Amino acid sequence: MADLDRIDLTLIELLQTDARMSQAALAKQVGLAPSSVNERIRKLCENGIISGYHAHVSPDAMGYQLLAFLYVGWDDPAVEPRFLAAIAGEQSVIEAHHVTGAWNYMLKVRVKNTRALEGLLAQVIKSVAGVKRTETIIVLSSAKETSIVPTREPSWAR
Repeated sequence: MADLDRIDLTLIELLQTDARMSQAALAKQVGLAPSSVNERIRKLCENGIISGYHAHVSPDAMGYQLLAFLYVGWDDPAVEPRFLAAIAGEQSVIEAHHVTGAWNYMLKVRVKNTRALEGLLAQVIKSVAGVKRTETIIVLSSAKETSIVPTREPSWAR
């Protein structure tokens, strides 16, 4: 982990909660001058700790109500580059994780309906030569969904 002090961590927490917060408001929260806050944020960006600013869009408002996790498996390691190329430009695939266990990858996907999910599976995932098996888990409801990265180690992890 980068060498971050309490003020850096607080700035990261605040920006993750509201990236549109003004420099003046951030400065007031951490007790520094706006110019000092600006310099700290510039360094956090320069060092790759802050990698961008994004709008949080409501999937439901956009018509993408179906959230699913897809497990994808194959036996031949040569399948992986073809699989990654197939999903690279696919907006429905929000996350792709190389995992341990019986599966090679776990995908988090967001589509409009089951027909779209079926199309994604048939035309993108299973069309990759060498993909042997998939398992789909459709989310009924989400109790917690966040993109916030923890800034402090919890007491139970020490």
